[in-house]
Amino acid sequence: MGFTVRDASVGDAAAVREIVRGVLAEYNLPPDPGGIDRDLEDLDAFYFKRGGGFLVAVDADGTVVGSCGVVPLEGVTWELRKMYLRADARGQGLGKQLLARALDFVRGHGGKRVELETASVLVEAIALYTRAGFRPLPRSPGAKRCDKVFALDL
Repeated sequence: MGFTVRDASVGDAAAVREIVRGVLAEYNLPPDPGGIDRDLEDLDAFYFKRGGGFLVAVDADGTVVGSCGVVPLEGVTWELRKMYLRADARGQGLGKQLLARALDFVRGHGGKRVELETASVLVEAIALYTRAGFRPLPRSPGAKRCDKVFALDL
C-alpha cells in the first residue's frame, strides 16, 4: 500500500483527533481534550495562524493514517507536536518522512531548535527521535501524560 505525506487541511482535524485518541488508548495514555490536546479542535488557529505547520500521512485511498505538527515557541525554538501513526501504518518509514518534512518546515521558517515532549511508553517514537539526533533535556514536561523532553539543534 502506498502512502503520501501532505500538508493538512482544516478538514483533516476529525481524522487526526481519531488517530491521536486511538494511539493514546493503545498505549494506555489519557487524552486531554481540554489541555494538551485542545490544539486538535482547531488546527487553523493553533498551527496555521501562528505560523506553524501540520502534516498528515494518507494511504492510497486518501485515509489519514498519521500526523505531525510544528509550532513556533520563542525566538528560533519550535515545538514538534501530535506525531502519531496508526498501528497498521507503522514500520514503513512514514514516521521518518513526517519528521523530515516537519524539520524542513522549521528550517524553512528560520527555526534553529525543535523541542518535544513524549511518554516513555512510546518506545518506537523515542527511537525515531533519537536516530534523528534529538537528545534528552533535563527538565520536566508540561503535559501531564509525558515524562520526557527532547531537543534537536538544527
